[in-house]
Amino acid sequence: MSTRRYTNLKGLARNIRDTLGTADTPDTKNYFLLFAYNGTGKTRLSGEFKDLGKRRIRGSEERTRDTLYYNAFTEDLFTWHNDLESDTDRRLLFNTSSRFFDGLRDLEMETRIREFLRVHADFDFTINYEDGYVIFSREVQNREGTETVTGIKISRGEENMFIWCFFLAIVQLVKLEALSYDWVKYIYIDDPISSLDDNNVVAVACQLAELLKDCQIKTVISTHHALFFNVLYNELKKESTASRFLSFNKETGKYIVKNTGDTPFFHHVALLKELKKAADSGKIYTYHFNILRNILEKTAAFHGFDNFSACIKREEDDLDGVIYARMTNLLSHGNHSMFNPVEMVDDNKEIFKKVLTGFMETYKFNDDLFTEE
Repeated sequence: MSTRRYTNLKGLARNIRDTLGTADTPDTKNYFLLFAYNGTGKTRLSGEFKDLGKRRIRGSEERTRDTLYYNAFTEDLFTWHNDLESDTDRRLLFNTSSRFFDGLRDLEMETRIREFLRVHADFDFTINYEDGYVIFSREVQNREGTETVTGIKISRGEENMFIWCFFLAIVQLVKLEALSYDWVKYIYIDDPISSLDDNNVVAVACQLAELLKDCQIKTVISTHHALFFNVLYNELKKESTASRFLSFNKETGKYIVKNTGDTPFFHHVALLKELKKAADSGKIYTYHFNILRNILEKTAAFHGFDNFSACIKREEDDLDGVIYARMTNLLSHGNHSMFNPVEMVDDNKEIFKKVLTGFMETYKFNDDLFTEE
């Protein structure tokens, strides 16, 4: 497979299932890695994949299912009770009616979660299975030594990490063929690292890859994070992994899926291709400056500079290297939405083109990467 186009995500979901097959299907892949920008449809794709596994049970309104998934809906199974009146009884509630939580009480769930969580966090927790909530605690220093403070409110990043480790513990039970999860034939994971820094991303990717190795359950993982994608690709068995890049063509209304080949997809190259295409076409929007600054900052850090301005080529009309740096800093700030884009004025377009062209002349890339197919 090189490139395929789909008019809807259901067709792509079917292709992923065909590529993975089942545990009893020979000559299929065990893992399907999918890279796509935010807003492309990754979460909707996970829903289409899940729905394809539902079958109505004869004589009943219930349906069978075959996919254990982690996506935005999984996080929505947990909600906070913040005790606004007394500000002391803070709990993370979970929806006990969801099949996601079947049979947890007798499966040593807290011990399993702690094994994953201790790599990333310093707080502890207690699960009330009967009423469906979690209470968090943390050791803090005081004059006498340390004390345990319970009922604490953890940060959003810590909350996401806890939910992620909760999910990993369930995957572990699936791998061990626990009866409560014998219905799982596929695992679908969509962007578990949206609130993490790069250090945690590497740890999460390695932890997940280690858990999935030798697992008999077919797994799909979609992400917008290049580092997460690359680590997983290198950690999982390449001969057992299908890796794809998903994009959406607004003009044709079709989803495009490309094989990443033996080399994982590189995020910065794809972004530069989009920026060069915008510069060549003249359709340059305010959010393009946000993307350009992001690339400049990462390049500066890679080369050991303290500021992204070091990566802006000095022009004859800007001998001190100040004007374009200040304009880039100014124009890259603000909440520029990719879904409600505003086109730049002509003067700002010229600044954008000069900064981009100077960057690509200074830091040489393979010209073939930027040739239109």
